[in-house]
Amino acid sequence: MFVKAFLVGGVLCAIGEILILKTRLTPARILVGYVTGGVILGALGAYGPLVEWAGAGATVPLMGFGYALAKGAIDGVAEHGWLGAFMGGVTATAGGITAAVFFGYLCSVIFKPKTKT
Repeated sequence: MFVKAFLVGGVLCAIGEILILKTRLTPARILVGYVTGGVILGALGAYGPLVEWAGAGATVPLMGFGYALAKGAIDGVAEHGWLGAFMGGVTATAGGITAAVFFGYLCSVIFKPKTKT
């Protein structure tokens, strides 16, 4: 299981690194592309089998966040109707969003943030 997770996560990261080195895309655009790709593949049902096979190697990278958004929206629609499309994605990713905000704040308290010059 660890090898599969390492290989899939490594390939996703290597693709991102290649895009940074070989194209004029900014890292922010690449990150948005990964999240959007995860949403599209999740909505089409193509990312689910990869998550089942690779586990954390597919769910931890940004494509996994997009997949969680899509899966949450689909589940939300099934449970609450069209309003669930807006609620489901946020509900499914609330833990990750909360952790990002909390640890970002914690790092800003511990370290001295500086502006780039």
